[in-house]
Amino acid sequence: MRAPIHCRRGLCLSLAVVVLLLDSGPAMAAATPAATPVDGYAVVAKYPHSTGSYTEGFFYLDGMLYEGTGMVGRSAVMAVDPASGKATQRHDLPPPYFGEGIVDWGPNIYEWTWQSHVCFVYDRFSLRAVKQFTYTGEGWGMTRTAKEIISSDGTATLRFRNPDTFKETRHIVVRDGSKLVSQLNELEFIHGEIYANVWHSDRIARISPRDGHVIAWIDLAGLLPDDQVIDDESVLNGIAYDAQHDRIFVTGKQWPAVFEIKVVPPAPDTAGHR
Repeated sequence: MRAPIHCRRGLCLSLAVVVLLLDSGPAMAAATPAATPVDGYAVVAKYPHSTGSYTEGFFYLDGMLYEGTGMVGRSAVMAVDPASGKATQRHDLPPPYFGEGIVDWGPNIYEWTWQSHVCFVYDRFSLRAVKQFTYTGEGWGMTRTAKEIISSDGTATLRFRNPDTFKETRHIVVRDGSKLVSQLNELEFIHGEIYANVWHSDRIARISPRDGHVIAWIDLAGLLPDDQVIDDESVLNGIAYDAQHDRIFVTGKQWPAVFEIKVVPPAPDTAGHR
């Protein structure tokens, strides 16, 4: 039972508000959505990378890193030896094409372009062009599941495509809580999640392929020392996954290194507990 309160009208109103807030505190806290977890990282190994590579696409397959690079006149798709950072195979994309994301599918590699609406398909072993597709919108990043290609176009939308036709079959819109996450760039599919670089961000979004919600962030701030950043466009962009050995590799545009990293989950929140 509460003691009777004798007070002026305004003061009583204030006290009533305080009492209401105190009484409803747990319910209000329960209604507040939890913040999206932010993972850290640990560097496992470091490999050489060409600062001449304006990285737009990146994946790992059969002991090699495959890289697609951008800029008109500098665009290419390459097979790179991780230990040396040297390209063992290379196919240059002539002007006016600006190369973007790449993905493997069967014996082939797909490389699409930024604004030319052309996706080139190469034989993976010779890098000889075998066919091409057209599409609408811009081309940014690509990855794949066992059945579909997933693509980004710089917006918050990720599109799933039929590998045989390159036509969209469905799409998801990426959100962190209620906030749209746009400028999604290079992609990788890891443990059933879509990992996405966000242009000009040091974070990777871990995205549900079912509904597009951000499961967690990976904060890679400080991975590349400031004195090794060539210019404002030398940003984090490139995620590759070695499924056989469960290894994640990341790099960036004009970075001097590829980093093998381990994702480190946040420490449990023990605030208020002994």
